[in-house]
Amino acid sequence: MSKLWSIEELSEYLGVPVQTIYQWRTKKYGPPGRRMGKHVRFRPEDVETWVDSLSTEVA
Repeated sequence: MSKLWSIEELSEYLGVPVQTIYQWRTKKYGPPGRRMGKHVRFRPEDVETWVDSLSTEVA
């Protein structure tokens, strides 16, 4: 099992602001996270699966 990512680490990996990750979570969008107490953590393989599932079309 790989190390779980924090919101800050996810933000850095995706190249989006931390606030964007929080907004996605309130809208039920983005990679699935897991709550561990008061912290949210992300499995890198779940993030990669989510990224792969996104449309390749550019808006």
